[in-house]
Amino acid sequence: MRFVTLTVLLLSAPSPFTLANNNSAISTLNLDETITVSGLSSGAYMAGQYHQAFASQVKGVAMLAGGPVYCAQNSLGLALAHCFNKDTSAPDLAAIEQYLTAARETDKLAPLSAQADDKVWILNGTEDKTVQPKLGALLYQQYQRWAKPENIVFVDDKAFAHTFPTDRNDLGNRSQSESPYLAGCNYDAAGALLNHLIGDIKPKAKTTTGELVEINQHQLSTAATTTLAKSGYLYIPQRCAAGEPCQLHVSFHGCKQNADNVGDAYTTGTGLNNYADTNNIVILYPQTQASNINPFNPNACWDWWGYTGADYTTTNGPQLQAVHQLVQALLHGPKQ
Repeated sequence: MRFVTLTVLLLSAPSPFTLANNNSAISTLNLDETITVSGLSSGAYMAGQYHQAFASQVKGVAMLAGGPVYCAQNSLGLALAHCFNKDTSAPDLAAIEQYLTAARETDKLAPLSAQADDKVWILNGTEDKTVQPKLGALLYQQYQRWAKPENIVFVDDKAFAHTFPTDRNDLGNRSQSESPYLAGCNYDAAGALLNHLIGDIKPKAKTTTGELVEINQHQLSTAATTTLAKSGYLYIPQRCAAGEPCQLHVSFHGCKQNADNVGDAYTTGTGLNNYADTNNIVILYPQTQASNINPFNPNACWDWWGYTGADYTTTNGPQLQAVHQLVQALLHGPKQ
């Protein structure tokens, strides 16, 4: 297993998040070259897109409350018609597969061989009124074509609304889909997805001991300046900060779930950080920004329908490029 080192730089602006030595190197990370990704809602769509684009570096993907990759086919109209809450229509998987195949043949997506052995974890709640559960079934159908069946887990029997399910008892109940879109469901999704993607994970810490640090996405990624917020967040366990070998996991928030909308609720509340502490996992929480002008994205969603351009789901997509550059900066160090 090959590891590389990185120095992470902080923003100098005041922040509600834990910061240490602003404008200075806060941690030297020793990160595995392969990563895992996950996301909720628009973040689930983004996680699937990232996996298809950069599968050569991704060994596992988890998608919660999402639908098929390229569901919207570069059309807001199709997104509204087929990829949300309508149970009388469905996306055209044959046309989608034709597009994805052509993109692979022109190197705009990773080859299917790159994801053949990857782990895939999908969850769609039966009470989700935002993204119909059947869309998760179609996503599962896609991945049955792309990955080994024994490597895929599809959780489709839980009575959850459109939310990130946790085993916490201080959140809304599982039938509610409201800000910050985390719920107490007596179900530990963070542990379930990490255990499948990584395997044999240790029990989570009762309380976190690492640091949630603010990073300048615009400095670390030139592609981030037009499509991502200036600030992103990185959770660094103590052992990772001390230079022990660690893995990187990227967690994509959902619509209206970025820090501007929910503060640190998502970056601290899913349970991922608790597992990060005991399993040497650094968590990257990239952040979108809301926009009421072009590109029109008032709810700070990840782009899964084409608001950043027609290539949004390929390696040429602005947001995919931005997050990929962030990942490379974490693995190999920021460009000077």
